[in-house]
Amino acid sequence: MPIGAAAGPVLPPNRLPGPPHRADPGRMSDTTRIGWTDLPAEVRAGVEEVLGDRVVEAVSQPGGFSPGTADRVRTAGGGRAFVKAVATHRNASTVQMHRVEAAVTAALPGHAPTPRLLGHHDDGEWVALVLTDVDGRHPTTPWRADELTAVLDTLARMAGTLTPNPVPHAPTAVERLTHDFTGWERIAADPPADLDPWAATHLDELRDIAAYGLTGLVGDTLCHVDLRADNLLIDPAGSVTVVDWPHACVGPPWLDTALLLVNVLLHGGHDVDDLLHRSSVTFGVDPDLLTGVHAGLASYFLDHARQPPPPGIPTVRAFQRLQGDALLPWVRRRLR
Repeated sequence: MPIGAAAGPVLPPNRLPGPPHRADPGRMSDTTRIGWTDLPAEVRAGVEEVLGDRVVEAVSQPGGFSPGTADRVRTAGGGRAFVKAVATHRNASTVQMHRVEAAVTAALPGHAPTPRLLGHHDDGEWVALVLTDVDGRHPTTPWRADELTAVLDTLARMAGTLTPNPVPHAPTAVERLTHDFTGWERIAADPPADLDPWAATHLDELRDIAAYGLTGLVGDTLCHVDLRADNLLIDPAGSVTVVDWPHACVGPPWLDTALLLVNVLLHGGHDVDDLLHRSSVTFGVDPDLLTGVHAGLASYFLDHARQPPPPGIPTVRAFQRLQGDALLPWVRRRLR
């Protein structure tokens, strides 16, 4: 879900660029997104109050799963910003996520490779975030080696920038992920008919290694914990911006790098074990701990993929299944 990051919203008054390049939008996007003109007049007015000017152009952005808006906007005076807005009647959980993201983004340090919150509108029904804009695109998938290197380098630097944690109200990674990492227990209690045969005979081992992975999620680094290509932007100079922060939590400095490699694994073309070994933040981390984290994530994806889709987000379960199916063989190989 592209949002911008730069010094501020005021840029030359040219037309907005179109949506950033996506190699495989069908895997990571939803088709229920609304646009700027679908927002109630009072919400648009609230955004314009934050911007201090009238919006004259808006370009909807692809990617992500929000049922709300994701628009790059231009004002009459040439200012630019990114606006994301959603209402409780479309998806109440996404509204709460927008509120959390507003609080987190407002507390992020200015030198972090993240967007800046310019302001927000919250009338109880609609929440709209107004953030800085960047002329960037999502990384190409399958991942290009140069872009993957740039992203991994950015995550390593970001871990240093966000240590100690600058967001005092953020939950810990253990608090955030305990329920997610216990998916194997729920799968064992109610196994799906299409459960992988190897997983079906190793549920105790998978449950135990996932529990071990959870014990290692301690630290004082603010982590994003939802790293995918569509939550990253690369500008023309090659700088990387990490966007969409509603799931932020406090954990070890290597967590975001380990999570990004799930997306790399999904798209193929790279030796993820070698990347774990070569990364400055994951090198030296207990391999069983990393395997446990990925086993816990696999349980989350496979357990949630069999649930009904959330309101207004019909495609997310299929994407969760894709990630679970990609992770499980890797976990199996590492356990051997």
